[in-house]
Amino acid sequence: MDQNKSNTGAGQNKNENQRKGLIIAVAVLAVLLIAAAIWAFSEKSQKEELQSEKVELEGTVDELEILREDLIAEVDSLQGEYSMLAETNGELQGDLAQAQETIAQKEAALRNIKARNASEINSLRAEIKQLMALKDDLQGNIQNLQAENDSLRTAMGVLASDLDASKEEIEQLNNIRQTIEEENEQLTLENFKASAFQVEFEKGNDKVTSKARKVRTVRTSFDLTGVPEEFQGTRTLYLTITDGQGNPIEATNPITAKTVVNNKEMDIIAVKAKDVDITKDQRLSFAYDLEEKLDPGYYRVAIYTDIGLLGASSMRLRKGGLF
Repeated sequence: MDQNKSNTGAGQNKNENQRKGLIIAVAVLAVLLIAAAIWAFSEKSQKEELQSEKVELEGTVDELEILREDLIAEVDSLQGEYSMLAETNGELQGDLAQAQETIAQKEAALRNIKARNASEINSLRAEIKQLMALKDDLQGNIQNLQAENDSLRTAMGVLASDLDASKEEIEQLNNIRQTIEEENEQLTLENFKASAFQVEFEKGNDKVTSKARKVRTVRTSFDLTGVPEEFQGTRTLYLTITDGQGNPIEATNPITAKTVVNNKEMDIIAVKAKDVDITKDQRLSFAYDLEEKLDPGYYRVAIYTDIGLLGASSMRLRKGGLF
């Protein structure tokens, strides 16, 4: 009985193991089926993806073929250009070498010229320095001359003004001289007239001056020679002083008198009169102290008697400080 129980238990264990083995086999088979399904699905997806990529790659290959042909043509063109540039480069290399050689020759010649002309350059610099100094001197001289020219222009303006005044004075002098000449030609008596007629304008120290504003005294002297007896004796002599227009100078007490000129009676205005004993031969003089200062110009000094003009003279007085 125990043995039967043992056999029955062994049979049950065996069945149980078979059942487990079957379950495992079914499970493995199910797993394999699932894996196969997954693989099949994946394979299909890969095929579809590969098919799409194939289509895209075929299009890309066509484009690349076109690009390849274009690149081949461009490479051919560049090969031609490269050949031309290589040839040009060779020519330029030759020109460059020749230019470098020419530059080297020029530089050597320039160095020789600089070395040879170094002394000449120094000499030229010294000459330039001297010329600059001379230029400065000349500029200084020019400035001095310009200042002198300005002064001369000013002086020329003064001289031009004086020249106009001189022309007027000359005209006055000519008028005075003409009057004196006419009167001398018409003296009352040929043998009763003054000779060596002299007029001096003096300063305060009795020195002669020709500057109008400095004149203080008018001094007149003359000779009477060979006077006939009938004209000798006491006579009144008159001193007249007139300007270039014939106007008597200023006097506080002018003396009016009458005389005869050209057989005609004439009125005169004298600044001084004095009685003189006339002899056959004598030298007479008058001195008159001015009451007013004289202006520049010509003045006529004359000596009259009651019977005519004895003599006359004219003199020019200048501006003080300019002549």
